[in-house]
Amino acid sequence: MAGHTIPHFQNDGGHAVIEIGVKEFMCTGASVPFDHPHIFIDMGDDNEKVCSYCSTLYRYNPSIKATQTNPPGCVFHVKAA
Repeated sequence: MAGHTIPHFQNDGGHAVIEIGVKEFMCTGASVPFDHPHIFIDMGDDNEKVCSYCSTLYRYNPSIKATQTNPPGCVFHVKAA
């Protein structure tokens, strides 16, 4: 599994639904300091999953790359201190 990273997504905009191009990912809630525990979510055979902390509905869209979201801007990036 070397070189494999799990995408992290955030919902600073308070979107009801975020479309993503992966079925295994981490939800962070919002940006620090408004984040929640970063949890792993696996959609399995489903195409939608709700985060148990922030209630964001994530919807799988195979036409979106792992580094993109719809609406744009929901990919979590670690900010250097």
